[in-house]
Amino acid sequence: MDDTATSTRADQPEAILHGGDLDAISRRYPDAPRPWLDLSTGINPIPYPLPTIPPSNWERLPAKSDEHALNAAAAARYGAGAPDSIVAAPGTQALLQLLPRLRPRSRVAVLTPTYEEHALCWRRCGHRVDLVDAFDALADAEVAVVVNPNNPTGRLLPREALVGLAARLRRRDGLLIVDEAFMDLYPADASLAADLPPATIVLRSFGKVYGLAGARLGFAISSADIARQLRDELGPWAVSGPALAIGTAALADDDWLQQTRARLAKDCLRMDALLDKAGCRVMGGTSLFRLVTAVNAAEIADRLARHGIHVRRFPAQPSWLRFGLPGQEPDWQRLAQALGQAS
Repeated sequence: MDDTATSTRADQPEAILHGGDLDAISRRYPDAPRPWLDLSTGINPIPYPLPTIPPSNWERLPAKSDEHALNAAAAARYGAGAPDSIVAAPGTQALLQLLPRLRPRSRVAVLTPTYEEHALCWRRCGHRVDLVDAFDALADAEVAVVVNPNNPTGRLLPREALVGLAARLRRRDGLLIVDEAFMDLYPADASLAADLPPATIVLRSFGKVYGLAGARLGFAISSADIARQLRDELGPWAVSGPALAIGTAALADDDWLQQTRARLAKDCLRMDALLDKAGCRVMGGTSLFRLVTAVNAAEIADRLARHGIHVRRFPAQPSWLRFGLPGQEPDWQRLAQALGQAS
């Protein structure tokens, strides 16, 4: 996420900085007011209302029928066609760590700057990983990895370009992986899921737009043979019974998603105005987070932390900050006050 140069990074450290690290930030700022307002992630601050979960979902192992119901809801939500093309997993991160095991050692190209776990997971399994900042450079690899829309920049690649890349990779038995973790808030035709090109795997996250990251639920959408390999690697009962029930209900709720899209769009406009007033230039993002640049970014982040507000920093891009969206009105007021003092 923090390197825009084209390179092979065999010496990259294993530790990766993530948002949501409240334990670490609390230790750094022990005198900050509590509770912390965590804006360091791209997670919907107003989550999907939890459905009533029968005690049996906690007491027994998940049934095949529960998994089939979730896969059918996911296939309908993502326009993926047959439910057997859907693989449910305990979070997209689990899939990131499985995918490198499905391929012999390969040349992997990751379009950067982006979510760093992609490169790290392939590198740990012995693959050569090139971080590239030009889309055309992906075609020279055996495995190409793209986050679309991108985290943290919000870059959205046109579907046609990705379909063309998939075709080029397929001709030499390559593979395209498209992480669509933040795609839920975009038009359906921006996704590859509804008409999946050959030799392509699409990843979708549940926890971000539905605000339930703790449920640990994510999906891979792929051809039947790849889906079968992933299920074999995950093993039985990969997703908990409560997560199956929650995901099935939420993914089928069209009204909630439409209302959430409208609310987040309005909130982004409000956030952009707030950040602009504080001297931060919005340079990208999605409806769940905003990426800004500021000459005094480190000072702003430090001042916010002293007010108990956590935002995402980028060590390799010290002028960048990523802001998630506040949820309740007191949180908006708290951020506005702290930003006013920081600026």
